Amino acid sequence: MYKCGVLKKIVEKGIVAVIRAESSEKAIRITEACLEGGINSIEITFTVPAAHRLIEGLAKRFQGQDVLLGAGTVLDAETARAAILSGASYVVSPALNLETMKLCNRYQVPCMPGAITVREVIMAMEAGADIIKVFPGSVFGPELIKAIKGPLPQATLMPTGGVELSNAEEWLKAGSIALGVGGSLTAGAKTGDYNRITETAKEFVRVINDFRGNGNVK
Repeated sequence: MYKCGVLKKIVEKGIVAVIRAESSEKAIRITEACLEGGINSIEITFTVPAAHRLIEGLAKRFQGQDVLLGAGTVLDAETARAAILSGASYVVSPALNLETMKLCNRYQVPCMPGAITVREVIMAMEAGADIIKVFPGSVFGPELIKAIKGPLPQATLMPTGGVELSNAEEWLKAGSIALGVGGSLTAGAKTGDYNRITETAKEFVRVINDFRGNGNVK
């Protein structure tokens, strides 16, 4: 899929499930639960053991289906390259790494570097980032998005960290183009309650659709 197609799908759905797990088996079950709940953008973080093999397996399993697999916690170009070769459609980093950006741009794979200050956001935009991951969003909350978009209304921001059902609409109202959701979505995995993940996913999708249905997002 072309880069523009990947970005369009992420923005249209408005949510990316950030998956961290102690094993590939648990990550697969979380992925299945998120998909069942209507979230089709799945970010497998490289904190998951053998993440590249997991991405490769999931890419083969869901080939031809409406599922976007991405790689998260990518710290360098070498890891980004491994993720792309394994089938990742997009790459997410906790911070800006220029060599990672260059590699992703070379192969026209969307790269979403992390940023927390206006300076970092500008640097990411200048490096070619189409979507910037505001991380950790929990530090300042939704007001941070509004503050950044004051001087940088053109910035496309996706908060990760601190995004919960209770404040999802606030993040959207502040100007987030999409939401990166981790622990508040996947918490059920800790007790083996994967149905809870599915139901939480459905609620996130509902909140986003309701917000956009009110005409708040073009």
